[in-house]
Amino acid sequence: MATVHKETERTYAGALDHPLADERLPQVAGVRTGGTERLDAVYFDTPDLRLLRRGVTLRRRTGGRDAGWHLKTPGQNGSRTERRLPLADGAVGHLPPELLARTALDTRGGSVAPVVHLRTRRDLTLLVDGEGNTLAELARDTVSARVLDGAPPSPGPAVAPDAVDWVETEVELVAGGTDLLDAVEAEFHRRGLDRAAQQSKLGHALAGRLPEGADADGWTRPAASDSIGSPAKSGSVGEALTGYLRVQAAALRTLDPAVRLDEPDSVHRMRVHVRRLRSALAAHRRILDRTVTDPLDHELRWFGKVLGRARDAEVLADRLGGQAEDLPPEGHPAEAAVRIRTWSGARYREAHHAAVRAMDGWRYFDLLDAVERLAERPPLKGRATRGRAEARRMLDRQRRRTARRLDRALGLPPGTERDGRLHRARKAAKRARYASESVTPFAGRPADRLRKRAKGIQQPLGAHQDGVMGERALAEIAAADPPDCRSAFGLGILHARQRADAARQVKQAAKAGRRLAD
Repeated sequence: MATVHKETERTYAGALDHPLADERLPQVAGVRTGGTERLDAVYFDTPDLRLLRRGVTLRRRTGGRDAGWHLKTPGQNGSRTERRLPLADGAVGHLPPELLARTALDTRGGSVAPVVHLRTRRDLTLLVDGEGNTLAELARDTVSARVLDGAPPSPGPAVAPDAVDWVETEVELVAGGTDLLDAVEAEFHRRGLDRAAQQSKLGHALAGRLPEGADADGWTRPAASDSIGSPAKSGSVGEALTGYLRVQAAALRTLDPAVRLDEPDSVHRMRVHVRRLRSALAAHRRILDRTVTDPLDHELRWFGKVLGRARDAEVLADRLGGQAEDLPPEGHPAEAAVRIRTWSGARYREAHHAAVRAMDGWRYFDLLDAVERLAERPPLKGRATRGRAEARRMLDRQRRRTARRLDRALGLPPGTERDGRLHRARKAAKRARYASESVTPFAGRPADRLRKRAKGIQQPLGAHQDGVMGERALAEIAAADPPDCRSAFGLGILHARQRADAARQVKQAAKAGRRLAD
């Protein structure tokens, strides 16, 4: 299991001739020597440096206090998130599976190999407070870098030699605040030490080999021409939608490794964000260029179905497995629970493997790229410049759509047709709920009210749909059992119980539906 911590540091070109004094630095009561370390690290990337282009570094370090595998990813305000794994989790030519999963979205299926070998002599200085606690570490690093065969070819020896040596100073916060970083930087600047052109050692070693369009650290940011539309007007419904889309796009990227590693509830959370994106595009279609958003919705729907197969198996295992444990003794609860969880587990593993295979393909990568471009600058139409009134009109359309579908379902007698209609009403309520989220708090109380009332419809209808799915699953499980299976009676009891609460669930949804008009 990886350990995770946030890293806030700055890198400066060169080193000071004389040590820092504490009198110019806030909270600092003393400056101490922290000793010397000798570090040996091999950095990994694809041949075209896809990780470096995304601001990601992956290395295997020996020597020093933090020997092991390190994965650093960019965060907000210049911070980075670092994950560490023991050296035993991988070998020089074999990366830990967890780190491969966490970089899959950035490598885009490219093979990962050693690109740079760094040897560093690190002389540490500690900035401490009055109680001796370390506020920040200053590292004077004397670096020797050798570019390996896995790196892209040099455009010329004078630009990017295979061996590079330099001296730099890193300042990393431990318990201090960014005001201390700023004070250290001011003192460095006063003494002629400025920020390094490259904030990572890997970026420095490969500076002459970075892809065109990458900045000093290799980070390739989207060009303005890659965006889809024009900037949203301040205070408009388009601005509210843009902010919402950016949150959802960031969530998909964050959840990618969690789904690959099969972390608890990750499939469900990712599927929810896919649905939120689809709901936002559908609900706001009047302010969006549908020639752009409709094809994207088609791809989101595809990926939602991929995730849905795994999520459905998860839901059935939780619902039916838990119910089986409460069976009376004659239903053989333990055997019934094992039978259900074995059946559901097999289907979940198959569906999860299929989802990961899909996530390793270019269709998925292209989808994520399209979502990022959309979120960066959506294809807004003229109506997007309008304010709260436009948002509230959108909410009213979603309210009426939900009420209409629910009324049609409730007007039917119990049976397969009504089950299907109730499921459609549930999906309409879910869209209304997520559409409300997309303009909250921009649209104020109307958005919050619709969100709560749509949720009041969605939840009981969701429980009703789980019962429908439970019936089908139990029939399939029972059909696969041998004739002498002792859990058959228990499965029959569970099958009868799936709709035991159906009348109350429908009544609850109907009551919530009547409140939509309030």
